[in-house]
Amino acid sequence: MEHGSLIPILLLALVAIGSLVVTRRLRLPVILAWLVTGGLAGSQGFNWLESGQIALVAEIGIVFLMFSLGLEFSLPRLWAMRARVFGLGSAQVLITLLCTSLLSWLLGLDVRAAFVCGGAIALSSTAIVLKQLDERGWINRRHGELSVSILLFQDLAVIPLLIVIPLLGSDSSGAVLAMELSWALLKGAGAFVMLLGLGGFLLPKIFDEVARSRSDELFVLTTLAVALATGFVTLSLGLSMTLGAFLAGMLLGESQYRQQLEADIRPFRDLLMGLFFVSVGMLLDLSLLWAQLPLLLALVLTVMLSKAAIIWALAGLSGEKAKDALATGICLAQVGEFSFVLIALAVKWQVLERDLANLLVMTGIFSMALTPTLVDRCLELAKQVLGQREQWRGDEPPQPELVTRDHVVLLGYGRVGQTIARFLKREKMPFVAVDLDPIRVREARTGGEPVVFGDGRRQAILKDVGLPHARLVVVTFDNRRDIFNLLDCIKGLAPSIRTLVRTRDDSTLEALELAGADQVIPESLEGSLMLVSQVLYQLGVPLPRILLRIERERRDRYRILHGFFGGEDLTPGRELLHAVTLSPNAWAVGHFVVELPLNHWRVKLDGIKRDGEALSFVPTTRLAHGDTLLLLGTPHQVELAERALLEGP
Repeated sequence: MEHGSLIPILLLALVAIGSLVVTRRLRLPVILAWLVTGGLAGSQGFNWLESGQIALVAEIGIVFLMFSLGLEFSLPRLWAMRARVFGLGSAQVLITLLCTSLLSWLLGLDVRAAFVCGGAIALSSTAIVLKQLDERGWINRRHGELSVSILLFQDLAVIPLLIVIPLLGSDSSGAVLAMELSWALLKGAGAFVMLLGLGGFLLPKIFDEVARSRSDELFVLTTLAVALATGFVTLSLGLSMTLGAFLAGMLLGESQYRQQLEADIRPFRDLLMGLFFVSVGMLLDLSLLWAQLPLLLALVLTVMLSKAAIIWALAGLSGEKAKDALATGICLAQVGEFSFVLIALAVKWQVLERDLANLLVMTGIFSMALTPTLVDRCLELAKQVLGQREQWRGDEPPQPELVTRDHVVLLGYGRVGQTIARFLKREKMPFVAVDLDPIRVREARTGGEPVVFGDGRRQAILKDVGLPHARLVVVTFDNRRDIFNLLDCIKGLAPSIRTLVRTRDDSTLEALELAGADQVIPESLEGSLMLVSQVLYQLGVPLPRILLRIERERRDRYRILHGFFGGEDLTPGRELLHAVTLSPNAWAVGHFVVELPLNHWRVKLDGIKRDGEALSFVPTTRLAHGDTLLLLGTPHQVELAERALLEGP
């Protein structure tokens, strides 16, 4: 590859970074940054790239997006919400699609193009709406629940639309086209049944084996391979790759690996999806923006008011309160990110002309830009429209499956983690545990424990368990390398949260505290202190004095528990106490303590005994024949120091 061909890629990356920073600062949807980048990089901008150059990675981005979407779906959840999802949700999509398609056809569009316009307008932005509702704490309010239900069905409706649009680009018409559509839908149903039967059995087994390997690379690679492989299965049936990826994600969405799968695929999905939206942005003809600005503004206003009115009316007819119905309509008035997927697919199969696609994309961009403000003020706006003056009180939210606020996060659910959990339950303190052992997670979840499968070093997993809002984090496993990486992740996500770390010993105590641990609990040393406290208590030492001594040793970093006389089971590299008795001809006899070259050998003088009793020594104490010196250091260091004391340095 020549260096010159890298320049457009570098420029594209720089523009994307700048656009993302600006949208973040302005609290605008990130998708706008990618679309603007595409508009600048395309033929109407600086002409850095052609859409065909990123077509493959853009399509893979859609595959990963649909896989992630499948992970979000839960068949039991859908069944529990079936009245709202398949009732209100289906009515919204069908009526919005039919009304928009009819109006587009009356305005002179081809029937196929009118259908695509209807499908694109019927969808709303799942990512933006859910993010705003979650930030305001409205997910479990009534208008939040209604919004989620409609969005769920919209996301489901994407699947048949992805199947139908390529067929609309064929030359068939009439009965032949109807037969092709029916056959495609039948194949889609067959693919669903096949993957549900085969994949429902195989995929959990595969990930069970992968999880037992404890290999991050293998888990990520398997996730990517499954998403792409199931996509190729449906592609071989003449259907879209995205259908297979969605079905695979849905099958794995019920497994204990859902959080980890989503965390693994998210970086790939976000980057490749960004490139997809860059390719959509390349469809924009910015030169037509000013010429069509009045039409564009009128279209944005018409689309948003019409969608809000349709949802308001349908929710009201289903028995919802007017305030909740209107607030839901305001939340879902925009065009969604999947609309861009349908528009790009329709352009690819020549169902839509580029000018019309450009107008639809710009409509989506404007509506998305307005969405965060509309969602934040949906209750206020609905109150103004309805003329209500009373304070609104939403339904009490149901008890969530996982408590993710003012709780304790346990990273590791082995012996130590489960012991802590039992005492927390007795004190009625909520907790959430994260563990990487698939069998342990399955057993614990079956027993009703709030345990999530995942790698605690992933910020996405920590966010899922509510770490930024936790009272305390406890690291219960003992893997030094992983603990340091974990502390970096914890402090990057929640710098002020208190963190306790359990280790086997205190060999890395200072390093862990420097890395961000508020308290390090060396298990073996704490066990020794507990034993000492019981011994002293049995001997009649007052309990307050015992507790005072124990706490003093903790503050001194267990200094009294260091340096022991070694035996046959001596661990190489571990500090020990070694006694050296000075013979009459020893070099150290007659020298002051300050003159001993112990620092050179990294050995400490722990004590001096003279005539069988401990000697209080100072740097100017002169050593004599028969003195016994207690040296503290590793076996090799002590050996060198002893030779120097006896024979001379």
